[in-house]
Amino acid sequence: MNTNWGTLTADEALACLAVAQRELSAAQAKMVRAMARLNQLRQRDPTVADEISLELHVTRQMAAARLELADALVTRLPCVLAEIEAGNTDLHAAAKIHDATSALPDEKCRDVDAALAPRLAGRDATQIRRAARDLVHRIDPEGSGERAAKRREDRSVRIVHEDDAMASLTAYLPAEVAAAGYSRIDRIARHRRNGGDERTLDQLRADTLSDLVLGTERHEARATVFLHVPIGTALGVTERGAFLEGHGPIPGTIARGILNDPASVWKKVLTDPASGAVLDVGRKTRRPPAAVRDLARARDRECGVAHCHRPAHHSQLDHVRRWRHQGQTSAANLHALCAHHNRLREKPGWDVHFHDATGETTITTPAGRSLHDRPEPLQDPGHPKAA
Repeated sequence: MNTNWGTLTADEALACLAVAQRELSAAQAKMVRAMARLNQLRQRDPTVADEISLELHVTRQMAAARLELADALVTRLPCVLAEIEAGNTDLHAAAKIHDATSALPDEKCRDVDAALAPRLAGRDATQIRRAARDLVHRIDPEGSGERAAKRREDRSVRIVHEDDAMASLTAYLPAEVAAAGYSRIDRIARHRRNGGDERTLDQLRADTLSDLVLGTERHEARATVFLHVPIGTALGVTERGAFLEGHGPIPGTIARGILNDPASVWKKVLTDPASGAVLDVGRKTRRPPAAVRDLARARDRECGVAHCHRPAHHSQLDHVRRWRHQGQTSAANLHALCAHHNRLREKPGWDVHFHDATGETTITTPAGRSLHDRPEPLQDPGHPKAA
């Protein structure tokens, strides 16, 4: 490959990025094996983390986390480690897998490892985390309720003081509460923006949160969060397949609790247990455009461009076949794209095409490369318990 950086073409520069990424992943795999071997030689003495901390110039806490991940990759996730060595994924994504599988016994963790490893190439860390989490639910469905209940016991609020008179306030909450809370904050912020407020949306969301926490916000905006529930789960026949938009699978007991709460602000989406297709958006309305928007967003779930995980209900709906080219305003001709990617497709050299029958999005870059992405089905149609 041409290594004169000043004369690289766009295609050569992109190819160089890919080569460098593979080499970086292979180097990370060497570090993993070296840490695991050191831990073995030291018979897992707690001071191994201190050795690594000094050698790599990182905090002891970071060294301990890396050592824990290294041990898990060598002993519980060997197939994932092989994919790192092959350059098909990296240590950041592997950490997401470890987080999702840490509560599993070794045997079931290795089952997840074997099923997940062939699916890692070409996926970003968020997609990999979701795939790992989904496999955990599929391979150990009986433990999902217990895991969720344990996680909910860990709910907390933390403050981290930052520079220049700023701080980060974070809350670890049940997924449906966090999703509904963010949706309400976003709705109020956009209402203020549409009313002429010149602050950025990020500033408005932050200020809205401050107002709500301090009790100075009186605007009542209903949050809209989609909850996909197979009919069998809604009726209590099965316990699997419930999917909270923007988060992922949740136990059937929690899904039914949301559905049966008369004060619930979550919007249910009933799905066919065989195909996973959307059957109903759970709301009667006299305004067909609103129903069409709900259906399209429930179908797409998030921005259609690969590696962008902006939820569809916080994205824009635009015509696949442009309105100016006689495109119809129908669910089949609407596609959820975040504001950035909706603008991107209008720029020279870029094209985003959505195929409504398959759900596949094809994005073409100025370098002439075409990338294809298709969302994962909410349930595995071939799995007998996925209803």
